[in-house]
Amino acid sequence: MNKKRTLKDTIKLLAVTIILALSVTVAWSKPKGNETKGRFYFKQTCKSCHAKGASGGEITPMSKTQAQWERYFTAGKHNKGTELLSKHLKAEQLNDAWVYLVNHAVDSPQPETCGK
Repeated sequence: MNKKRTLKDTIKLLAVTIILALSVTVAWSKPKGNETKGRFYFKQTCKSCHAKGASGGEITPMSKTQAQWERYFTAGKHNKGTELLSKHLKAEQLNDAWVYLVNHAVDSPQPETCGK
């Protein structure tokens, strides 16, 4: 009976370890994108509505933390969740913008306002 209990415990521990390892891997995997292109797409596409005094309110990379940008892009929703981000940028462009915004978020090593 002791051996069965030990075997069951070992299997449970192994399953939990695998699940945790996969979770960490997914959490650490970020999209591959071009930060320079992302800055361009953000300024070209987003700033028209997200500049100071514009209809969408001012948004810069420093408007959110890295985790907040990650959640925003993972959700893929825009305009308070009423439309898909893909309405505004193609998938590759979204990845580039994602990398740019996360890399220059308020809590990043290189925060950036995106300039004028």
